[in-house]
Amino acid sequence: MTGGAGWIERLRRGLGRSSARLGQGISDILAKRRLDAEALVEIEELLIAADLGAATAGRLAAKLGEARLARDISAEGVKEELARSIAEILAPYARPLVLDPARKPFAILVVGVNGSGKTTTIGRLAKLFRDEGKTVTLAAGDTFRAAAVQQLKIWGERAGCPVVARDQGADAAGLVHDALSESRARGDDVLLIDTAGRLHNKSDLMAELGKILRVMRRIDPSAPHEVLLVLDATVGQNAHNQVEVFREMTQVTGLAMTKLDGTAKGGVLVGLAERFALPIRAIGVGEGIDDLRPFDAEDFAHGLVGLGDSR
Repeated sequence: MTGGAGWIERLRRGLGRSSARLGQGISDILAKRRLDAEALVEIEELLIAADLGAATAGRLAAKLGEARLARDISAEGVKEELARSIAEILAPYARPLVLDPARKPFAILVVGVNGSGKTTTIGRLAKLFRDEGKTVTLAAGDTFRAAAVQQLKIWGERAGCPVVARDQGADAAGLVHDALSESRARGDDVLLIDTAGRLHNKSDLMAELGKILRVMRRIDPSAPHEVLLVLDATVGQNAHNQVEVFREMTQVTGLAMTKLDGTAKGGVLVGLAERFALPIRAIGVGEGIDDLRPFDAEDFAHGLVGLGDSR
């Protein structure tokens, strides 16, 4: 899964609401004065407002202070320093999803709260894998919501993938068992599994996910090979709570963040990386089937502060 120049431009535009707050804010702060102690405090407040989190914002502002001592620095220079520091934080976690060809199918369990973009993310991932020539099956494991099943079937048609589905209210674990068995028999490369996300009834959801994991491991003891947590960027700092909850319920192995184009809170991804040290697999910045791509730390950092192409 790779992105090109067109994707980088979409990413920059998609992060426009976040970068407008940060980039324009920095320009306004430094329009009439140098980067002094007061300006550093205001920039730190800007970073907190962009949802990077207080601790991360404090460290980034401190690094800017060190850069100021080293040389006279302009607003553009501040943005470049910030982008460099943010990319350094994110780089260890920018780890796109790589399939293990020895695992057939490579089973990806997709989790997250309802409305986070799980089903859409599955459809987009299916398209990416299909474009690479992989065979993919989708499992409609959110049997609680009929709309989720129908949406997944639509994505399956778009991506050219079979969808294993049952009637609304069917046992999700039984469906996943059948999907994994069928996908394995066909020799598929990938199985993408949708799940419910009803956090208001956490104990039921935890029991359901636990049952899904058990039935998968009866067929393949190493499954699932990825547990991908999908987060909605518009929720800002609430994303931290969601990571905590889903890590308690299942062993999350990677993050995907959606709806970055609909929020000024894109900086939350930086704080999540620092706090949880989980791989960031992919990000989404639009509604189209091609608007999800593997995460690149430098491109994201430049887009977040309003700079152009990092390459």
